[in-house]
Amino acid sequence: MEILWFIPTHGDGHYLGTPRGGRSFKYSYLKQIAQAADQLGYTGVLLPTGRSCQDPWITASALAAETRYLKFLVAVRPGLMQPPVAARMASALDHISEGRLLINVVAGGDPVELAGDGVFLSHDERYKETDEFMTVWKSLLEGENVNFEGDHIKVENSSLLFPAYQSPRPPIYFGGSSEAGQEVAAEHTDVYLTWGEPIEQVKEKIASVKAKAAKKGRTVRFGIRLHVIVRETEAEAWEAAERLIKYVDDDVIAKAQATLSRQDSTGQKRMFELHKGDRSKLEISPNLWAGVGLTRGGAGTALVGSPESVAARIKEYQEIGIESFIFSGYPHLEEAYHFAELVFPLLNFKGNRENNDSLAFLQGETVGNDYFPQTANVK
Repeated sequence: MEILWFIPTHGDGHYLGTPRGGRSFKYSYLKQIAQAADQLGYTGVLLPTGRSCQDPWITASALAAETRYLKFLVAVRPGLMQPPVAARMASALDHISEGRLLINVVAGGDPVELAGDGVFLSHDERYKETDEFMTVWKSLLEGENVNFEGDHIKVENSSLLFPAYQSPRPPIYFGGSSEAGQEVAAEHTDVYLTWGEPIEQVKEKIASVKAKAAKKGRTVRFGIRLHVIVRETEAEAWEAAERLIKYVDDDVIAKAQATLSRQDSTGQKRMFELHKGDRSKLEISPNLWAGVGLTRGGAGTALVGSPESVAARIKEYQEIGIESFIFSGYPHLEEAYHFAELVFPLLNFKGNRENNDSLAFLQGETVGNDYFPQTANVK
């Protein structure tokens, strides 16, 4: 089991759909989150990608120097760069971080944003390009000399002076709910990612990708991307969820969904179907809440509840084959602590290093300067 957190390079805050209570994405704040995640024992962090975000490669390079154990899940974007350039970048960061690089393959989903970046391929053509890109990229990082000519990618006598630090290369994470996306994932990914759908839908997706990978003689691990709102009681957690969308009215929802609807992403369409813009029916399965997706693209669901309820839902996803969990919560600094301190002890999660004692002895403030309440041993 691995648990990753999120670095909000597009900004953070107490509420969705409004700048009220917002926070800056200044580096000093991002460093706070990364160092908190490192100390708390999170396996790693996901850095988002897109025109609304700070560049994930530069940000990860800086944060790697500020942390010791934390891994960095950074996006490779086929179509925005050539595979040899992307491979050299990956090799450099893998060496600088001493093997703490994870790769998130993103084929894109917003035609307007893609056009702004000079990409004009259709949905399925982007995945064909991604297939060619990953074939070259992987081979280079594994130390091969590559000659390749496809419909979208062509290289001659291409190689890296410095192959990857990790063997055979950094692990690849890949999400794609469409048929084309699943086919490419089955061929190239180490961890297939899904957004937070109800158990039965996730189970169907796992079965589909497993079958496709088996036909190619491969096995794939599975992960899920979710938000989380955990408090000491169910009531407190659901109050926090409602407070998060306190300023989200029908007009805000309509504007957000109009923008999101232009995407050709199958995963984004599946997120919309969970709530359909209706804030009156947001608990779509036990403790799974679709409120984030009213205004936010990408991952739109959150696990909401007490530590016991949230841990139970996580274990249910584990039982169907999910091994990697990528969480986030608002604001990201505070919620990183809430989740780690309240839920980690209830999971069989060993943290990001051997002999991790970040939560082994929890000590509150002393009473009367000389009385120490019993230390909470939660090993």
